[in-house]
This record gives sequence, C-alpha cells and structure tokens, in this order.
Amino acid sequence: MATDDGTDNAPRAPPPRQEAAVPTRCSNCSSTHLTRDYERGELVCDECGLVLEEAMIDQGPEWRAFDAEQGEKRARTGAPTTLTIHDKGLSTEIGWKNKDPYGKSIPTRNRAQLYRLRKWQRRIRVSNATERNLAFALAELDRIASSMALPRNVRETAAMIYRRAVARNLIRGRSIEGVVAASLYGSCRQCNVPRTLDEIAGKSRIGRKEIGRTYRFMTRELKLKLMPTRPQDYIQRFCSELKLKGEVQTRANEILKEATERELTSGRGPTGVAAAAIYISSVQCGERRTQREVAEVAGVTEVTIRNRYKELTEKLNLRVIL
Repeated sequence: MATDDGTDNAPRAPPPRQEAAVPTRCSNCSSTHLTRDYERGELVCDECGLVLEEAMIDQGPEWRAFDAEQGEKRARTGAPTTLTIHDKGLSTEIGWKNKDPYGKSIPTRNRAQLYRLRKWQRRIRVSNATERNLAFALAELDRIASSMALPRNVRETAAMIYRRAVARNLIRGRSIEGVVAASLYGSCRQCNVPRTLDEIAGKSRIGRKEIGRTYRFMTRELKLKLMPTRPQDYIQRFCSELKLKGEVQTRANEILKEATERELTSGRGPTGVAAAAIYISSVQCGERRTQREVAEVAGVTEVTIRNRYKELTEKLNLRVIL
C-alpha cells in the first residue's frame, strides 16, 4: 500500500533462509573430533562434550535397507536422468511382468488390456521424427559402447555430442551409424579413454574412412576442443591386454617420456610408438612378448613396430638383448 510520500508500505516476503554451515571444529577446545547423535539430533564434541548443534534435520531416508534389492523396492524416486535415452529417462515404462504393484499375477481376462497399454505406451514415447532418430541412434550408440566396454561418462558425452549434431542439423545427408560412431570416437578423446578408429569401425557397420570424415566435419562444425592422443594414453590398456606386470608399464612410460623430450614421437602414429615402447620394455624387463602379439593388441603391423623399434633404440641408445 502506497503512502502520501510515495513509499510503499506493503508487507514484503522475508528473505530466504540460508542454512548455516555445520561446524567442523569445536568452538570451546578447537577439537575436530565431532560426533553426530542421530537420536537427539545433536552435534557433540568428543573431547569436552560441548553440544555445537541441536535439533538437526536428518536428510536421509526414514527407512532401512539391508541389501540393494530392498533399497530399490523402498526408494521413492526413479533412476536419474540420462542423455543416452531419447526422452532422457523421464517417461514411464510398463514392464513385461504380468504382475500388479503388490506382486500378484494379473488375471488372464485383463492381460489383453495390459498388452494394449504397453503398445500405446511405446508409441507415445516416440511421437515425432526427431525422437525416432534419437531412439535409433542412441540404441546403436549403447550397442557399440557395450561391445567395447566403455564407461558411463563416455556414453553420456557421446550422446551429448550427437544431440548437438542433431540440433545443428548436421546429420542431414549422412548415415546415423556414421554420426554415432564419430560421436563415440570424439567422446573417447574428450574423456581420455582413447580408442582407435579401427576399433570403433570394427564394432560398428561403418568403414574407417567414413567415420574419420564425419568426425572431422563434426569437430569443425561443433568446435570440439580435442587434444591429439599421446602414446602414453595407450600404454596401460595394451599392457593389461598383454598381461604384463607394472614394471613393464613403468619402463614403457619412461621410454616414451624420453622419446617425447627428444621429439621422436611427433609425426608418428601414437599406437605404433606405444607398441614399440612396450615391446622394448618387455624385453628389458624379462617378460618378452613377440612383435606379432604386441601388433595384434595395438592394431598395427609388425613392420610398423620394427620401424619404431629401430628409431627408439638408435636415438635413445637403448640396449636390448634379443
């Protein structure tokens, strides 16, 4: 309500209450040994017994679960949102178990109705061409990522890159599988989980050249900031697949560090240099692997390993007794 002098005396909403930070040190004896008493809702110092906080609110659930199955049954929330599903996991889904919420079997006379509900639910979830495109593409992305055992963060990043490509209309005139494979390759680079184009091409139905061409186009249009892969990024995975000990991996990293300082890795394929360093370190550490074994794991030819091997041993003065 406005007064004669033009000021507004209308009641104002109180400012939002800010939660006070929970103390981490006792104000009496400066001890850091504090204990939460959940029965009384208090924060007590173990040294002097001073009650620092009282009437605290427990933000956790009021129920207990003794295994993962009980936790899933009693939880009141669904799965978190994810970019790997076309609707981000926000829509509901009618399960294929013919049971009601209490776990009892649904009568036979009602199963036809439930079947129709499932069918219409699937149709409603994918309502337009964009959602159909995303549904097919993200299913293909999940298939390739699962076959390559890629972690969750790589899948989420790949889904985000593909969604950006769809928003920019970059998939017009290109195959969905090619854009998916290129997005997955770019996400591996971004998340420091390097995979070669040959590995991704082997799991997808698209050739290496098309994946590389699409990847370069998407990198330019979406302005993806990707650092070139280094030979060090492949050492751990290759050594693990060859079942080599940690000292072989450490020695291979030392060789690559010295080679990088002398600029011997520039202009060479990172997988070939990494394979040659692993071959040298395996011989030096007494756990020799043949060039063919290393080449099969690294996805390069034996000729490449021999060429990189000669360069490293000559330029770094490495002594290798074959």
